[in-house]
Amino acid sequence: MKTYMIGAVAALCTATTAFADDVTLQLKWVTQAQFAGYYVALEQGFYEAEGLDVTILAGGPDIAPGQVLAGGGADVMIDWLPSALAAREKGLPIVNIAQPYKSSGLMLTCWKDSGITGPADFPGHTIGVWFYGNEYPFLSWMSQEGISTDGGEGGVTVLKQGFNVDPLLQRQADCISTMTYNEFGQVLEAGVSPDELVTFKYEDVGVATLEDGLYVLEENLNDPAFADKMVRFVRASMQGWKWAEENPEDAAMIVLDNDETGAQTEEHQIYMMGEVAKLTAGSNGALDVADYERTVATLLAGGSDPVITVEPTGAWTHAITDAALQ
Repeated sequence: MKTYMIGAVAALCTATTAFADDVTLQLKWVTQAQFAGYYVALEQGFYEAEGLDVTILAGGPDIAPGQVLAGGGADVMIDWLPSALAAREKGLPIVNIAQPYKSSGLMLTCWKDSGITGPADFPGHTIGVWFYGNEYPFLSWMSQEGISTDGGEGGVTVLKQGFNVDPLLQRQADCISTMTYNEFGQVLEAGVSPDELVTFKYEDVGVATLEDGLYVLEENLNDPAFADKMVRFVRASMQGWKWAEENPEDAAMIVLDNDETGAQTEEHQIYMMGEVAKLTAGSNGALDVADYERTVATLLAGGSDPVITVEPTGAWTHAITDAALQ
């Protein structure tokens, strides 16, 4: 009987896998706790329970998620809303189908001895900024403050920042871009005391924009089979995120198990997951329209050089999350 039962379970698992629907997710960046919910959903069997065979593709400095999606290399990708809306205005028809991140983790971290106490002190200083679509919140903020990003006495000098904190540690920049859950922790881990720093959270200065949403090509949503896959994918992913919020250390370990590069450390991933959980808390996966409209207003502001020039239409849908949350 025992042998029969083992054989039956094995046959069932094989059949489930054989008939599972394939879904490929393209991450915005490398494997880390920023994306823990998806790895948890994979390892805890939430995707399998929804009849999905999910492949998670790590990102990196040479990978443009939008290009991967447009080229058919992924079914769904993770992106920040500012870069997604900018890409849509330029002709890439992507749609937000879910928003696991409720709050923004983006901030500027500055040396206190630079004399910077607020945005009015930025002119004349060098500020590290991420590009590849991550620059839009900063550019919108500076535009609203009336601060030039072309350098000179009345403006800031923008340093195209790599994805590390070296420009701050090496005093190449007075401020750098950091995420609450990642680079800020790296600065502290390098031996810098919080008392030596001053930080400006985008949430606190009124220019917070939505991060880490799920996006698909608009035309694919016309296919009922694809839409059904996305409903199941979002439902399982949000199960993964809520499990990760409740079990941050275990979630960090799952991320480490999936990091093929071996570049991440246990200490930092546990720190990261604890901070990420603060940003996903309060989200059931559905895009908050007020948060969306706040982001759009921020991107449209800025005088002659706004991030986007017209109010977007069709850039998001609740159809997937409405079905997933039933």
